[in-house]
Amino acid sequence: MSTNLNTIKLKKKGILLHYYGQIQADRLHILFVHGASGNGTLWQHQLQGLSADYAPLAVDLPGHGHSGGKAQNRIPAYREDLKDFKDSAGIPKFVLCGHSMGGAVALDYALNHPEDLKALILISTGGKLRVAPQLLETYRSGQKNPSLVKHLYGPQAPEELVRAGAALLEQVPAEVSYADFLACDHFDVQDRLNVIDLPVLILCGEQDVMTPPKYSRFLAETIPGGRLEVFPESGHMLMQEQGDRVNQSLKKFLQEIQFG
Repeated sequence: MSTNLNTIKLKKKGILLHYYGQIQADRLHILFVHGASGNGTLWQHQLQGLSADYAPLAVDLPGHGHSGGKAQNRIPAYREDLKDFKDSAGIPKFVLCGHSMGGAVALDYALNHPEDLKALILISTGGKLRVAPQLLETYRSGQKNPSLVKHLYGPQAPEELVRAGAALLEQVPAEVSYADFLACDHFDVQDRLNVIDLPVLILCGEQDVMTPPKYSRFLAETIPGGRLEVFPESGHMLMQEQGDRVNQSLKKFLQEIQFG
């Protein structure tokens, strides 16, 4: 990817965290958080497509990609890692965007550190993220599930994109995926969504079988400032499958919260 990879030492945790993009004092920062078994490179479309007008950043969560530390098995732990990153980097109020597990981290951040945020963007996620017991057991035992990639992309996704997704999954140690899936399985903030007092954009793919559209509809119905967009012909990896259209939606939303 053309976007630079940077490193910062977290002041509180002390580990090296890697992130893509540039911190820029005079621009609105959009912080992108990947899902389970992922890393910051999954946001390539957004990092490149939004850099002309904003300061997009994408982290590798601890234990993922190039970052140090260990993968966490609870969402609040990742939430505090993001808080540590924000404070260590000196980032002012920002827009937080999360995909799948990253969306859970974003929701938890909004519930615990709302003063840091200008808005929230939630992609292919939900207020509760239960994981199939057999999938948890597979990764708990140290094995991997190569067929998982078939559930991540919609039928129209290019084969090369699916192959790249499969290659990424294969690179991730089973214990990292297990920690992430366990974090998702314990996550449930459905009864607190109505207290979120921020502009919230919710995006999902109509063909998503990992976090079906009903999850996103529940978010939109429950969060007072929530607005929903459903993308036909797209699966779970919406920001990759429909990168340009997602960027258009994000730009429209960001213009509204800045100048609306």
